[in-house]
Formats: sequence, structure tokens, C-alpha cells
Amino acid sequence: MLHELRTYTFRAGQAGLAAKNSGETAREIRGDRYGKLEGYWLPEVGPLNQVMHLWSYDSFAERERLRGELSKNERWSKEYLPLMRPIILRQDIRLLNPIVGPKAPADPNNLYEFRYYRLQPGAIRRWVELFTGALPVREEYSKIVGLWTTEAGQPNEVCHIWAYKDFNARMLARAAAVKDKRWQAFLKEGGPLIDEMNSVLMLPSAHSPLQ
Repeated sequence: MLHELRTYTFRAGQAGLAAKNSGETAREIRGDRYGKLEGYWLPEVGPLNQVMHLWSYDSFAERERLRGELSKNERWSKEYLPLMRPIILRQDIRLLNPIVGPKAPADPNNLYEFRYYRLQPGAIRRWVELFTGALPVREEYSKIVGLWTTEAGQPNEVCHIWAYKDFNARMLARAAAVKDKRWQAFLKEGGPLIDEMNSVLMLPSAHSPLQ
């Protein structure tokens, strides 16, 4: 299985229009026939004027084949792309190896957090072992949606997505987890393996499968 996280940056004030175009036009044209849409979000805290969307494929070869077929779809090139080209500034892609999920939250209408860490060279395997070992403890406070290592895009990177009912629930869950001695043990060993930590708080679009 291969996942692809695509981050698009738009001209100021155009991210909402991009999400609307995706939900109303792109989804009708492509459905899940050219890769399965797992989630589509608009960042609420973090980089501005962006959308992020997560896709799944059986393999890299399938991704290459399906994207090639999509590029030949006349409706895609004539109806959807002309809507997006005038407003898009940048496209960034991560190809991801899934370790956990993606798993849908038990209830809809969630706040999502995308966290991505740059680890010390050669430290990914050890960090993942420590993290997955401590994950049941962390999930006593909030549920993980997915965990990945980055295959292409950024070296030495791990990515994870979490779901919370709202901003306050996130704050309370993280504060409680930090006080847990079992989670503290993970932080003590896993923390020094991290060189850089980043976080984006996101809200799902209306057409996102993950709500």
C-alpha cells in the first residue's frame, strides 16, 4: 500500500474555492477510480491558503498507471484543471509508507492535527519502534488517524494525523498525556531522536471521507 499526501498552496483567499472545485467538480469526474481519496482538509492553524489531501494506491506502479489515465480524461483537463490553474501557486507531494491507518474517528466533525517530524539520519526505525510501543498509552487520551514514514518528499521524516472533537479537547488530551509517566518514558527516549517538529491544525472539507 502507498499513500500520497498532496499539499497545494493558492493565491490569497482562494483555498476555499479550491476545496469547492474539488468537491463539486473533481470528485464527480474522478471519484475513486484514479486513486482513493482518504481525506481532504483546509489548514486552520499553520500555513495559510492551502489544502491537503490524502490518497491511497495499492502500489507505486498503480499510482503511476492511474495518474496517467487521469491525465487522459478529457473532462479532467477541460472542466477541472482550468478552474485550478489560475489560482494555484505551488504543489508539494509526499509519498508515504503506512504504518497505522488511516482510521476514521468514531464520530464525525473533528479537528485534525497533522504532525511531521524530521528525525536524525538513521533514527526512523528506532523512533517508530518506540512510538508504536507507546501508542496504546497515548491513545488513552486521543485517537490516532494514521502514522507514516516518508518515502519521497523529505528524508528522515515521520508523519502522523490525530483527531480531536475541538481545540479545547486537543489541549486537554495533550496536557493529560504529558503527565502520564508511561508517555513520559517514551518522550525521554524518543524525543532526542527528533531534530525538528511541525504541526498543522486542519478542518475537513465537506467532501472529505474523513470527517
